[in-house]
Amino acid sequence: MIAPGSDNPRLLQQLGVASFQQRLPWIGGDLQTLRDTLRLVDLPVDRGEPVQISVPALASGAAEDGKLLAYLDRPLGSVDAAAASAPKALVVVLHGLGGSSRREGLRRLTLSLQGAGFAVLRVNLRGADPGRHLAGGTYAAACNSDLLPVLQRARHMAAALAMEAGLPKPLPLLGAGISLGGTMLLNACLDQSGGLDGLFCASSPLDLDACSASIERPRNCVYQRWLLQRLVRQTLADPFGVTALEEQQLRDHPPRSIRAFDSVVTAPRWGFASVEDYYDGASPLPRMTMSWPVLPPTLLLQALDDPWVPAASAVRLQLLLAEHPSSGSDQNLKIVLTARGGHNGFHGPGDTLDHGCWSDQLACAWFNNIL
Repeated sequence: MIAPGSDNPRLLQQLGVASFQQRLPWIGGDLQTLRDTLRLVDLPVDRGEPVQISVPALASGAAEDGKLLAYLDRPLGSVDAAAASAPKALVVVLHGLGGSSRREGLRRLTLSLQGAGFAVLRVNLRGADPGRHLAGGTYAAACNSDLLPVLQRARHMAAALAMEAGLPKPLPLLGAGISLGGTMLLNACLDQSGGLDGLFCASSPLDLDACSASIERPRNCVYQRWLLQRLVRQTLADPFGVTALEEQQLRDHPPRSIRAFDSVVTAPRWGFASVEDYYDGASPLPRMTMSWPVLPPTLLLQALDDPWVPAASAVRLQLLLAEHPSSGSDQNLKIVLTARGGHNGFHGPGDTLDHGCWSDQLACAWFNNIL
């Protein structure tokens, strides 16, 4: 049995990845979390090829049919001579709450995957720039009416990329989600088998109610204020308009917590009766622990010092897997818990722009292992 809080050394050894060690000056969960905000990196010019993916109107009727803007990034030619034309697989990459395809963490993960020989489809979720003008509304932890069309389109792209490279069969389709992006991909896999051939989730909430309560702690007031400002701005900038009630609630009485925002905006827009109904229905943990669903090969990465996402859910899941070694999930679901790393931080010795941070390297190793 793996002890709670261990980093699963047997799996890391199998993947050829050393245990995570934080590096100066990014010591502790908060500095690990804030590193990308405090020290910007001069990323290369974004050469992604724009792709527009049609999505239906929200169930609430708050928006018309629209499109999501994604970017296709082909493998970097430095891997080998054929890398540009023969990717190993296509990886759908999703950003987290308040993020976009332009955020540093997502770009760095993409560059790492490209350098490892993968093609990447970076998706801007509903409401995120630079595709804000293409679809009304905002995204949610469970948004399959948006995400399933994305995965379907990605399957077609994987077949087209293989055909371009002269390969006999379509490329495998993999998924990598940062924070809430991982929750969305996990929910999609739980709801529809065969959507992905492999999945990697970094710092992804498994229990939305616990995550909301965590971000509301007094120590996290600055984080919550920053997130709320981004969410409110995204919502009010909706080119398709907002309802009179949303306008009043967001401008005259701005929400003071993520829970309040989800109660006013997210839950009603996605057809949930209340914020509690949304948190219950969009949290992957209950379905993962009650029925042991069959998932694609999935790796969940969680730091114990994450100031945003409580690690208790991942620890509980790890213990349950150890108690049920013969379950179907145990064959495909793996968990790596690190003592340090913060929220989607994992900045350690040896980090480079080409190879990314430790979690980016782990994602590449996991996908190579699947293939």
